[in-house]
Amino acid sequence: MRRALYAMFEIVLLGTSASAPSIHRGLSAQIVMVKDQRFLIDCGEGTQRQILRSRIGFKRLNRVLLTHGHLDHILGLAGLLSTLMRWESLHSLEIWGGTWTLDRVQDLIHTVVLRGATPPMPLHLIDLKPGVLLEDRDYSVSAFPVQHRGRDNFGFAFTEKSRRPFLVEQAEALGVPVGPERARLVRGESIRLDDGRVIAPDDVLGPDVPGAKLVYIGDIGAFDDAVREVVRGAHTLVIEGTYLDVDAEMADAFGHMTVGRAARFAHEMGVGTVILTHVSRRYRERDIIREAEQHHPHAFVARDFDRFLIAKGRLAQKIDSSAHPFEDDDSAHLDDLELTPLEGQ
Repeated sequence: MRRALYAMFEIVLLGTSASAPSIHRGLSAQIVMVKDQRFLIDCGEGTQRQILRSRIGFKRLNRVLLTHGHLDHILGLAGLLSTLMRWESLHSLEIWGGTWTLDRVQDLIHTVVLRGATPPMPLHLIDLKPGVLLEDRDYSVSAFPVQHRGRDNFGFAFTEKSRRPFLVEQAEALGVPVGPERARLVRGESIRLDDGRVIAPDDVLGPDVPGAKLVYIGDIGAFDDAVREVVRGAHTLVIEGTYLDVDAEMADAFGHMTVGRAARFAHEMGVGTVILTHVSRRYRERDIIREAEQHHPHAFVARDFDRFLIAKGRLAQKIDSSAHPFEDDDSAHLDDLELTPLEGQ
């Protein structure tokens, strides 16, 4: 079904729990859709089932971007790859991650899943470095380093390229006919009219209008200048909010972020919409929402299967989804069962 609102990016939060799944939340995984491309960011345990429940399916899901190599972000690759090998046809599968992350993925895939067998499609493990990963005419995908436990931790930015709007009234005043001449001007080419006048692109194009920008940050313990530069002015920031501010010392000990810190940071950076994920099971959802909304005027605490459209010139729009398996229920408060992250994850 076509969306009524044009959006450059759409993100589906498949798993929103921290460290271990809860009754209502799966482990970290999300899909970003851009034009006809799909990017799976992280692949926690149970991701393939979440993909099915979201009704997205596996087609064109041939790029996986990993924020880091902790087990709650990569274990789902084994099941996903096993399913893709047996039931789905992909031309290839790319898994992008830092060196330490890919070492763990290599063991998981080749030692556990394949055990010497040849994958049915080309399988590419790509060592992730900061900078632009992919680019086309309309957008780019880039990676940037973040601070978390261990090394090779990354965030990702999806950036729509800026556009110079075509000034129709100006073009008509200059006598530029409708048709290929206008298309050439938009492409940056000068044209010559029948009367001999040369019209340059600057005569009919307005100043650059920045495109939409979606920034995804997984686990992060602190904000440095590099992260600030990427996040500043983003339309939407998706970021972990594992702890509440009252447990800031615990967040620091494990290299994680509190809801309040994340929301304040987003507000300071001029972010239009902040979406909190990777939330701890020790808190009631209403308390997480309350802390987020205290510090940012347009904050969401994501649930599994939440979908958002990101377009320039407007706040992120949450799409109604029938995939939600639950409503908020204080009986789901599992404080006694909270698991703290293990250093070896």
